[in-house]
Amino acid sequence: MAKDVLGTVYETLLCSPGMNEAVKIDLKISRKTILLLSSLIENGLADKESTVQGLLGLIPEQDREELKNFGDECLKKAGLKELSEKMKTLKN
Repeated sequence: MAKDVLGTVYETLLCSPGMNEAVKIDLKISRKTILLLSSLIENGLADKESTVQGLLGLIPEQDREELKNFGDECLKKAGLKELSEKMKTLKN
């Protein structure tokens, strides 16, 4: 029951006015944090069970793709894209 309520609140927030507006964020974070954030985004979006059961299941496909692209862009700006790709091959 609580999950349904939380899902409804989350969907409502996503549909609120201004939520699709771009926001410029100027921040400095370590490469370690970028690598971890990118990995969390990728693993979270790839986990089919949590996507179906959790809040990720409420996120439209377009927004999931935007999250994935955000993680990739962070890796590129930090110069970690190649390292991340090599780490992915170690997992397989």
